[in-house]
Amino acid sequence: RYLRYGSLHGSVLGLEVVLASGEILDVLKPLRKDTTGYDLKQLFIGAEGTLGLVTAAAIHCPPRPKAKNATFLSCDSFPRVLETFRRAKADLGEILSAFEFLDKESLDLATRTFADVKNPLEGSSDGFYVLIETSGSDEAHDAEKLQSFLESSLEAGAITNGAVAQDVTQFRAFWRVREGVPEALNTHGAMYKYDLSVPQAQMYDLVEETRDRVGGMAYTVGYGHLGDGNLHLNCVADAYSDELSSRIEPFVYERTAELGGSVSAEHGLGQMKASCIGYTKSDSAVEMMKLVKRTFDPKGILNPYKVLPSSN
Repeated sequence: RYLRYGSLHGSVLGLEVVLASGEILDVLKPLRKDTTGYDLKQLFIGAEGTLGLVTAAAIHCPPRPKAKNATFLSCDSFPRVLETFRRAKADLGEILSAFEFLDKESLDLATRTFADVKNPLEGSSDGFYVLIETSGSDEAHDAEKLQSFLESSLEAGAITNGAVAQDVTQFRAFWRVREGVPEALNTHGAMYKYDLSVPQAQMYDLVEETRDRVGGMAYTVGYGHLGDGNLHLNCVADAYSDELSSRIEPFVYERTAELGGSVSAEHGLGQMKASCIGYTKSDSAVEMMKLVKRTFDPKGILNPYKVLPSSN
């Protein structure tokens, strides 16, 4: 729900961190505004424990919304998905809290794998689907805005069909579709999993190009958080093979770099993808990160081999 609440970098107000030396760094003040010196807490957010161990955090928690709605829509092309997103931003404004998209391959996989995952638009054969969530304080007001958005989007041809959750059960059923996709992917013997940031206009191009490269060797799906440009690209097969691996990597990373994207949008680089940092960050940026790492952890004892490529 980045669209409404932003990223963790903006929600964390302060941290208490134990450094590699054993010293406790206290930047825990829960202030919304503080520009006295460097904002040190930001160094530790997303650092995957490589700079220090977070032992306390002050987090800004917005109030729980009084009214929530969800709608599940179908679109006949990815450009129509983008158009629907633009309309949602304009028409729903401050109540828009989530805008998820998934391709037909994702939906089909989830519904085939789990009996409790049902297509809310039964019989639809469109290539793309959208899950929109709104969060606000006035149910009637929010419902009116959502209905107006749906009517105008349908009239303009941005969407071809849609369903609005009528109760909590339907609300959860809509989200179960989206959440069922990664669960269904995990049932396969081999999975090539990519968490990418890609400019919205080219987001699905990468999925189609990857699908063309692997052909029938793997089942390729694309889904994600369109609102923040986060694409989950996955290829699944019965087993790993050198031929399949070579068709996917380094192509996915190289193409993401060409598009000006990031090879790690939200999950982090960890150990497996630490060597891929150069596809997104410049040499000078990586060297500066290594300097920061040596400053905070000169002996390299905190979560070694993660985030930064090995010096060997």
